[in-house]
Amino acid sequence: MNPIHWSLRWLAIGAVLLCASLKVWSETTQVLAPGYGPLKFEPPAAGSYQLPPLGSAADGAVIDMNGESFPLHDLTGDKLVVMGFIYTHCPDVNGCPLASYVMKQLQLRLLASTDLKDRVRLISLSFDPIQDTAAAMRDYSMHFRRQGFDWEFLTTKNENELQPILEGYGQYRKMFYNEDGDYAGTMSHILRVYLIDRDRRIRNIYSAGFLHVDTVMNDLRTLQMEPNQ
Repeated sequence: MNPIHWSLRWLAIGAVLLCASLKVWSETTQVLAPGYGPLKFEPPAAGSYQLPPLGSAADGAVIDMNGESFPLHDLTGDKLVVMGFIYTHCPDVNGCPLASYVMKQLQLRLLASTDLKDRVRLISLSFDPIQDTAAAMRDYSMHFRRQGFDWEFLTTKNENELQPILEGYGQYRKMFYNEDGDYAGTMSHILRVYLIDRDRRIRNIYSAGFLHVDTVMNDLRTLQMEPNQ
């Protein structure tokens, strides 16, 4: 065979192998959400925009890390609140781990902000009452919460008490079951983190693509400038 033909043949084989390698790489490499890195654009300055109310923050019976039960509304109304639904066994790096990561960064920012640190409360509320007991939430909190900081890690008693809360916030969640009909420990869900004002109104809802400590901080400062907030 002509040497040129051999060269072209090997180039073609190389191209096929390269394409196959890139396909495998793209299928096995997950792109991280923007919240894990520096923001790639300049967000609007705090106070230069408005955050119209999106609805009322729902109430419901929740349980804290000590096993005490009380209405969720007991933790809203006195401070600005950033609340995210999570479950501690979530395997999706751009799901619950992202929410906890960004809220941990937010905690650090708030601790350094003398004008905001005592006016904001963080809430991580599990939507897996089967696995996420009060003790499990307490153990989980130790990886994120600074001692004394106002960050509540909550769960619920059972599905009956959880469902009205999920419906009230429009939080989608689908549990997976094994062949025996038992909960498999994982679920499909959409990440939603809520910004709630002192009048118990939802002012923003952050998805995985928009949840970032810089934008949340600007939103908190924007609300802080409003009367009664």
